[in-house]
Amino acid sequence: MRFDRVSNKHLGELLVERGVINRIQLEEALEHQKNNKGVLFGEALVKLGHATEVDIAQAMTCQYGFPYLPLANYEIDPEVLSSVPVSICEQFCLIPIDKIGKSLTLAMANPLNIKAVEDVELLSGCAVQAFVSTVSDIRGAIKKYYGLL
Repeated sequence: MRFDRVSNKHLGELLVERGVINRIQLEEALEHQKNNKGVLFGEALVKLGHATEVDIAQAMTCQYGFPYLPLANYEIDPEVLSSVPVSICEQFCLIPIDKIGKSLTLAMANPLNIKAVEDVELLSGCAVQAFVSTVSDIRGAIKKYYGLL
């Protein structure tokens, strides 16, 4: 599975162009990421207070073309939730939001996580379509629908 970029610009460049961050904040986030192994660039920006989760999600939408889906007012059918075990939802920060036939739509904090997509496809027997959402929205939905976290 390969993801084609809609824009060849890096996430940081898109955020600078959109006026979300400046060059100094971009450099600070890159340094933070370098010093904290495993931290994603977007996470670094949020942790440093330079951007919001929504800013990052919307920039990923511009970068890769994943649709952005805020979950606050979205109702998920309990039958759809049974498609993916809660342990997978928590592990990969995702939640199933719709299922039509053999097509399963997920809201994901990181829709570029190929392992997550492949695991869900294997477990559900469905082809996955990914939407991007914020970590907070997804964790809130997991708590609301699975009663956990």
